[in-house]
Amino acid sequence: MNPRARITILSLLLTLVLAACVAEPPLPPTPTVAPTATLTPTPTIVWFPPTSTPTAVPTRAASPTPDLAAEAGPLQFSDDFSDDSLWTLASSPSGSAALANNHLTLSATRDRVYLYSLRNRPTLANYYLGITASPNLCRGEDEFGLFIRTTTDLDYYRFGISCDSRAHVDRIYRDTANVMQGWQTFPFLASAAQSGVRLGVWAEGRELRFYANGQYLFTVTDTVLNSGTLGLFIRSANSAGMSVNFSDLVVYDLASP
Repeated sequence: MNPRARITILSLLLTLVLAACVAEPPLPPTPTVAPTATLTPTPTIVWFPPTSTPTAVPTRAASPTPDLAAEAGPLQFSDDFSDDSLWTLASSPSGSAALANNHLTLSATRDRVYLYSLRNRPTLANYYLGITASPNLCRGEDEFGLFIRTTTDLDYYRFGISCDSRAHVDRIYRDTANVMQGWQTFPFLASAAQSGVRLGVWAEGRELRFYANGQYLFTVTDTVLNSGTLGLFIRSANSAGMSVNFSDLVVYDLASP
């Protein structure tokens, strides 16, 4: 083999050895799919909120009640639902909170929607209130009612009436529901929940007394929440949705002892 050929072969072998010592270039990183952003519902619409565990539903007769407004002190304020600056209002494909014709209407377009509207003032501690709730569409376990002593952290007592003649009270505190008064059946609510019912609450210190159409339902005693604002809510259980009009809110101070 001549010297020129030997040099060419050695050069080729050296090139192959060097190539074998070079690391392969890394593969491009696998694309990471960014998680889809979760839409935050408006302040008046909450999906699947905390709720108490269902319990047995005994039947109780409501007690006749004297005129609570007459027993209370002077009228603190009334609300004819003409001022939309006082309530949180919103609309979405699943429901809405709207003010019109001197009532506030909460409407859900499907089941499993929990919708509420809060009154931004005043902060109340001891008072008697009355408000009329008139269902437009309400069936079975659909529920509507009041928030009492609602705080800025969204803690509150929830007084609910179902469209199958029941009533109950929960305390929502730190995103947890606690049963204060389990569901009770009141036969007179069978028609009231469909045609309209006058809800009443007497709040005095640690004692909260609840009424419907002037009849006493039950009393809750608790010291966790002492004051707060008012709210209205519905919770739909049927695929057809539900709708309730709220009107004629009055709040009285309590008479001094």
